[in-house]
Amino acid sequence: MEKQDMMLTNMLNMDKGEKEGEREKGRAEGPGDEEEGTQQENGRLTLDDGLSEKGTKSLSSGSGQQVSNGFNTSTPQSPKEGPGGAACSGGAASAPGSGPGATVPPGGLRTLVVQQTSLERPRETWSKKMDFLLSVIGYAVDLGNVWRFPYICYQNGGGAFLLPYLLMAIFGGVPLFYMELALGQFHRSGCISIWKHICPIFKGIGFAICIIALYVAFYYNTIMAWALYYLLSSFRPTLPWTTCSNSWNTANCNRYMSTDHNVSWSNSSTSPAEEFYTRQVLQVHRSEGLHQLGSVSWQLALCLLFIFTIVYFSIWKGVKTSGKVVWVTATFPYLVLLVLLVRGATLPGAWRGVVFYLKPDWQKLLSTTVWIDAAAQIFFSLGPGFGVLLAFASYNPFHNNCYKDALITSSVNCLTSFLSGFVIFTVLGYMAEMRQQDVGSVAKDAGPSLLFIIYAEAIANMPAATFFSIIFFLMIIMLGLDSTFAGLEGVITAMIDEFPQLLSKRREWFVLGLVCVCFLGALSTLTYGGAFVVKLFEEYATGPAVITVVLLEVIAVSWFYGTNRFCNDIHLMLGFYPGCFWRICWVAICPCFLLFIIISFLAFPPEVRLFDYHFPPWTTVLGYCIGVSSFICVPAYMVFYLLNAKGTFKQRLLKSITPVPSGDQYRDYIVTNAV
Repeated sequence: MEKQDMMLTNMLNMDKGEKEGEREKGRAEGPGDEEEGTQQENGRLTLDDGLSEKGTKSLSSGSGQQVSNGFNTSTPQSPKEGPGGAACSGGAASAPGSGPGATVPPGGLRTLVVQQTSLERPRETWSKKMDFLLSVIGYAVDLGNVWRFPYICYQNGGGAFLLPYLLMAIFGGVPLFYMELALGQFHRSGCISIWKHICPIFKGIGFAICIIALYVAFYYNTIMAWALYYLLSSFRPTLPWTTCSNSWNTANCNRYMSTDHNVSWSNSSTSPAEEFYTRQVLQVHRSEGLHQLGSVSWQLALCLLFIFTIVYFSIWKGVKTSGKVVWVTATFPYLVLLVLLVRGATLPGAWRGVVFYLKPDWQKLLSTTVWIDAAAQIFFSLGPGFGVLLAFASYNPFHNNCYKDALITSSVNCLTSFLSGFVIFTVLGYMAEMRQQDVGSVAKDAGPSLLFIIYAEAIANMPAATFFSIIFFLMIIMLGLDSTFAGLEGVITAMIDEFPQLLSKRREWFVLGLVCVCFLGALSTLTYGGAFVVKLFEEYATGPAVITVVLLEVIAVSWFYGTNRFCNDIHLMLGFYPGCFWRICWVAICPCFLLFIIISFLAFPPEVRLFDYHFPPWTTVLGYCIGVSSFICVPAYMVFYLLNAKGTFKQRLLKSITPVPSGDQYRDYIVTNAV
């Protein structure tokens, strides 16, 4: 935010007789009172020609800081500013010669210290601290906590997986989470404009983050559209995925309810829930693959339009409105999880699922795959690198304790993942008991299939199935909405901060245009083969690109901006320096942590398949091209910056890595003399 220096140098017009009378009174009251009166007089400023009213408005509506002419603001005092500093708690700056025992001769020079302030509108802030915490928790706790963590946990040794998961969280995930909150809060900028204050040549990282966020919006909201379809289908006396007599069912459909003891389950059998998901909701049987997606499903298109309508009216006014919505969307899922946990624990066979979930297999810790999965899971669960934490923290008060916030929100996120495992596996144990199978055979599907097939079928077997179905799919929608609010807010904040003259007063129209772009970009995921597109985006478009972007972000902050400078910024905000643990993590451990994930992904590329469809080799090339399309912004901007900068190549290079101070925090003072 650009600052304008305001220099107030005016004549101190005071009646001499009145001043002499005040001095006589001060002498009569004693020396101490005289000193106090002198300091108060030095802090008084008379403005001529109507400037007083204008100056008052400008200063009081500025950046929320303190000036020497008696204006008091709400910003807390910086830890570096002592009681006797320029911005003292009384609001008046003492002039040279106005200390104890000093007298100011009539007509002599008096020094006024006027703090630099902003003539622009102040930055929007959260209405309450809980608005911020719930927004961050709602962003971090998403659908992946419910379907991905339980599957990854039991696949990689059950309870033994918790050891690498916690180690990766402590040494990798939480330090990155803390770093982004501190950066956003100190520089008060989105993910694009913040780089001029850190390392200007890395500004392309911000543009890459915005493109990645758009790719996520293209497919992530489609999953909520599926959940909305299930929710609307739940308002029936009999849930449609409980019977095999529907038009979409096949001869392999096997209705296996808990009351049907004479029905056997074979490997070729398909449940009514599976056929409802694949043949009615997705209709993937009408698509041959990615090369022939088919037409758009109008039912899913209407569901997605409704989802984006909710998103628009939740974020169009900024964090003031979205901060209120998350009180519902971030808390309701926890209520539903507790209800489902209690219900699942009372089902027959629930203990089998819990044992399968937590039974440690310590031999698996010798496998590299377990550590790769742990690192990837904690990274995508906490979600650094999407510009969201920078955007949310930028609306915090400057002295907010972001260190405490980072520890609280990351702990809540990890505990939620652990709780979700119990919610899922108590039900999987119940399903295994019903089918007379092992839990591993029932839990063979990961991702959306775990929710929309296995869990949906289990709910259908419960008493009061309609009620549990409604609250479960409401929970899925709200878990997704929080993350969508956050992802789009990261893009909106970044663009408005980068182009304030163009967009700051047109936020509603910009948000509308952004939501329309996301809806149009998601149309390919609404086709009959849309599930294949969702899988392609999930595997290639976001994962490798965002990890690479965060690796560059950590290098830029720790090695170019400097850990010492970053720690000084944190000290200026919080009053204490980060410990050696955080410094070591930012400089060495976090880059190694991210590099480990990237190398493992390149060395062991995932085998992408969905249902019976194996993705052909050309889709891998397509996926990498989508991923590179966002990351290419980083080197492209570096070249653009160096070509457009002035001076010799050495001067350009030096300028490209020299940060511009943030005006909100580097408080400048203008010292003037008044006769």
